[in-house]
Amino acid sequence: MITIEPPSCSSSLVFIGKNSRGQWVAQEQNGLFGGLFVSRANAVRYALFENGHRPEAIIETAGLIELDMNALPFTAATSVERLQQRRVA
Repeated sequence: MITIEPPSCSSSLVFIGKNSRGQWVAQEQNGLFGGLFVSRANAVRYALFENGHRPEAIIETAGLIELDMNALPFTAATSVERLQQRRVA
């Protein structure tokens, strides 16, 4: 039996909330995935799909949340690069 998992199932927390334009936002805490949605239900459905159906890992924000897809995901490679940059500086 082949099990198909969502692409980002190893991610930790997913934040959902409204942005300054009233759109619903869902974004993984490290910026690995995210999107804009017309309803809370769609944002939650997307978050559940992407985080491996773990509702306990979805946090709804009280304040505004803006989608930021420019964040670099934290990986072993980026952590090594950051350490090297600190040593050079």
